[in-house]
Amino acid sequence: MAELIGPRLYSCCNCRNHVSLHDDIISKAFQGRNGRAFLFSHAMNVVTGPKEDRHLMTGLHTVADVYCGDCREVLGWKYERAYEASQKYKEGKFILEKSKIVRENW
Repeated sequence: MAELIGPRLYSCCNCRNHVSLHDDIISKAFQGRNGRAFLFSHAMNVVTGPKEDRHLMTGLHTVADVYCGDCREVLGWKYERAYEASQKYKEGKFILEKSKIVRENW
C-alpha cells in the first residue's frame, strides 16, 4: 500500500504548527532579523500584531509581526504597505525567518 504524501510544508520551529506551503515561496533571498528569511505569498495558522512603520534595508514599510497561531512564537512579519514603487510587490506578503520554521513532508 502506497503512503499518501501531502504537500511540502513549513512548520513553527517551536510547536510544529503548519504555517506555510513550500509552493507559496516567492523568494529565498531575504534578510530577517536573525539571518536568512523567505518571502511567502501566503501563511496559515498565524496571527499578526499591530501595524507599525519600519525602516528596512529596502526603505520604509508598514509591517506587522507574524506569530504562530498556537504557541505565539514570532516567525517574521507581514508587509502591509510599501512606500517605494519598486517594493509594492511585497504588499500582503509574509516574511518567515529560516531559523523559525522547519520543513515537513520532504
